Amino acid sequence: MNSWQSFDRWVITILLNYQEKGSQIMRVKDTLNLGKTKFKMRGNLPVKEVERQKAWEENRVYEQRQKLNEGKPTFVLHDGPPYANGDIHMGHALNKISKDIIVRYKSMTGYRAPYVPGWDTHGLPIEQKLTQAGYDRKKMSTNDFRKLCQEYAMKQVQRQMTEFKRLGVAGDWDHPYLTLQHQFEAAEVRVFGAFAKRGLIYKGKKPVYWSWSSESALAEAEVEYHDVTSPTAFYGEKVIDGKGVFDDQNTYMVVWTTTPWTIPASEGITVDAGFDYAVIQPEDDDRQFVVASELVSKVSELVGWKNVKVVKTVKGADMEGVLAEHPFDHNRKLLTMLGDFVDLEEGTGLVHTAPGYGEDDYNVGRKYGLDIFAPVDNKGYLTKEAGPDFAGVFYDDANKIALDKLKAAGLLLHYMPLKHSYPFDWRTKKPIIFRATPQWFASVDKIKDDILNAIEDVKFYPGWGKVRLANMIKNRGDWVISRQRVWGVPLPIFYGEDGEAIITQETINHVADLFDKYGSDVWFEREANDLLPDGFKSEHSPNGKFTKEDDIMDVWFDSGSSHQGVLADRPELTYPADMYLEGSDQYRGWFNSSLITSVAVSNKAPYKSILSQGFTLDGNGHKMSKSLGNTIAPIEVIKKMGAEIVRLWVTSVDTSADVRVSMDNFAKISDSYKKIRNTMRFLLANTTDFDPQTNSVPFDEMDSQDQYMTVLLNKFLKEARDAYENYDFLTLYKKLLGFVTSDLSAFYLDMAKDIVYIDRADGHARRSMQTVMYNVVTTLTKLMTPVLPHTAEEIWEFLKEPEDYVQLSDIPEPKHFDNDAAILSKWAKFMTYRDDVLKVLEEARDAKQIGKSSEAALTIYATSEVKDLLDSLNVDLKTVLLVSQLDFKTFNDAPDSSTKFDSHGLALLVQPAEGKTCERCRLVKTDVGADSDYPTFCQSCAEIVRSEFPETATAGFDAK
Repeated sequence: MNSWQSFDRWVITILLNYQEKGSQIMRVKDTLNLGKTKFKMRGNLPVKEVERQKAWEENRVYEQRQKLNEGKPTFVLHDGPPYANGDIHMGHALNKISKDIIVRYKSMTGYRAPYVPGWDTHGLPIEQKLTQAGYDRKKMSTNDFRKLCQEYAMKQVQRQMTEFKRLGVAGDWDHPYLTLQHQFEAAEVRVFGAFAKRGLIYKGKKPVYWSWSSESALAEAEVEYHDVTSPTAFYGEKVIDGKGVFDDQNTYMVVWTTTPWTIPASEGITVDAGFDYAVIQPEDDDRQFVVASELVSKVSELVGWKNVKVVKTVKGADMEGVLAEHPFDHNRKLLTMLGDFVDLEEGTGLVHTAPGYGEDDYNVGRKYGLDIFAPVDNKGYLTKEAGPDFAGVFYDDANKIALDKLKAAGLLLHYMPLKHSYPFDWRTKKPIIFRATPQWFASVDKIKDDILNAIEDVKFYPGWGKVRLANMIKNRGDWVISRQRVWGVPLPIFYGEDGEAIITQETINHVADLFDKYGSDVWFEREANDLLPDGFKSEHSPNGKFTKEDDIMDVWFDSGSSHQGVLADRPELTYPADMYLEGSDQYRGWFNSSLITSVAVSNKAPYKSILSQGFTLDGNGHKMSKSLGNTIAPIEVIKKMGAEIVRLWVTSVDTSADVRVSMDNFAKISDSYKKIRNTMRFLLANTTDFDPQTNSVPFDEMDSQDQYMTVLLNKFLKEARDAYENYDFLTLYKKLLGFVTSDLSAFYLDMAKDIVYIDRADGHARRSMQTVMYNVVTTLTKLMTPVLPHTAEEIWEFLKEPEDYVQLSDIPEPKHFDNDAAILSKWAKFMTYRDDVLKVLEEARDAKQIGKSSEAALTIYATSEVKDLLDSLNVDLKTVLLVSQLDFKTFNDAPDSSTKFDSHGLALLVQPAEGKTCERCRLVKTDVGADSDYPTFCQSCAEIVRSEFPETATAGFDAK
């Protein structure tokens, strides 16, 4: 080997990759220091990613991409603002990475695609955090408390921003949007003004979702449902005026409720006009009872009545106006009313009705002119109006008192626990109550048709999202937009001396201008008169004195106004956005509130498309929760494996449904990443001496297998781009992994070694193959950039491309070749024959006939059709099939010892190849040592080495 040390221009052989079949000696053109200095494509993602991100930031790569795309069609993905509280979780990672993949892809395929990240910075959770830290907002000035809230929110924004950037998400991080920013708050007030201008804002006392744990009203989007067990009561209410339908002395209406604590507020009984109701007489009770006819047997069994006799049957419609006695207050009368919400699934067909405690109850109560009575305070305690036995009792504890009073009065017929779904405050995780309180509402009903029409112009991914959102709008009641908190945007409402609300375009616009200049803190810093336009007068305040609303706006009104506060406000963005992408829970959240506010402002949806994703669950399919200890924080995975593994994981799951997350998942993805990475390393290592400007071989002059690989590359490129275009990341992942592992590693690159390692450095076959390899590695690098930007940039440093960063290049369009269909068809047939060959070679190895496939002599017994096809490939089949020797014979001559594939028209026989193994090409040949200067080389290798390195031609040269 001493003679090799004088080669200062060439590294003839480098032991670079150790395959499972043994080492392969590789030819590379470079300096002797190649392996030590230049080709350092190493992993260590947790460290290298940080360095790369720093370089991107310092060199303003995102800004360079935006500059590059000026004048191109725009694609805007509007960021739904995460709440500024705590570290990011896997749901955040799934969401942000998905957005980043789409935006990066659009940026590299002909679109100007700016991405402005945002944060939701107002609301109860921040108030709660400060309370937990020892601050009592009731003992502080509102302004002081709000300043603390803002400081906390800004810290959380910075904290989450750092974690999002660590995921490799590109965007305008220097200029994010925050719902606490002055201009955003001003825009939100103007959105409120648009509602007011259309007559959609009103104040009413009606039941709303009331969180006693938050002491505030909630919107539908702030409610989640959990199973609870409630005490279900069946009890009698005595008829005192049967209107000629029932006996006034001895008849009892059997009503049903799952909330006995609301009985003190009962004002009526609701029945269905179309149902039949039976008056029944049990054998063991001298009273008569009214129950829906279909439920007589079921109720009798529950109560324990024997030998029940039906006295008569009446229609529900005939019961309207019947009066019953309140079970706790004999001076109160309960009115029988007709409603469409009564069903026969549970209960008795007669529903206890308290208009102050439920939407259905409220609606039917209003229809019949009943009072809206809700004797419960902000914290969930019943007031003195509920009666002396209930005053000061927490509502849940009042259930037992109500049951005891019914029992003592002889009215409780049956009670039992019932498991059912019940609403909870999604922030505090405590159950809520329905409670009628004066609140400000935005009418949805008045513009419901406009909202539904706007949905028609929106494209949904998945398609079922359209029906889901439409149904939610159809079933949605008016939006309670007031909140009894302080950390948020105030309702811009004034009151006159007579108590009348003043909501005019003049006052709203003036408040918006003040917020734009000073922020919403000004509302709490100044008196009402100082917030009104100069010289403002109103008939409601003859003395010129005004007060202001104390409530703030629902935070969903905050984020739901972002189409005006961000999209319509920032010149680089567009309204409507091309896409909103969030979790499927946002059909009742941000998708919903944004749609309503946008239609109120401009009669159109704020988005052209919606892409929704499922939730992230633990490995067992359970919801992730810190209290359960089953969470996996993205930063944990990043520290161990790198952000690229999390990013690749996002593409490997079906995000249209709920996604399970476990460390095993990431371990598997890490293996997939290594396959991709190692394949790219191999491609790079074999193109280090290739100059695409001078060494490329045109397609028409390529060898057959190289043309086939080129066509396959373009087929994959089209499929990958189609997957990107349809936001189908899972298909993208499968196609990428399939192309890398099957088409490249298991086929093309496996047989390529015998050419790129062995052939003449500048020979046609080697340059043809290098052309393909270079095209593959550059195309794959660009294609992978949206998913694996850190890895793609690392690869890009070894390529001879003009752009400084792969992010500044464009993903190519697939190329079309006149004969590509014929090439694919012909090679597809060959690949079935190749599978047969691989099978018999494996069997020969198992039988110890051969070691590696290169030790085999293969005889193919083929029909004329098969032989013609193989000949038409115009390739060295020994190289393609990885055998040392190959012979053809006719199919009919196949011996019994061969393996026949009758349906394919061929038979195969594997035998040990004759000769010796060449130390250079590793093939078994009969002419090894024929050249005395190279006794361990075959004749072909000897000629190649002599021609390229004549100084090695010394007698007795031994590659060993």
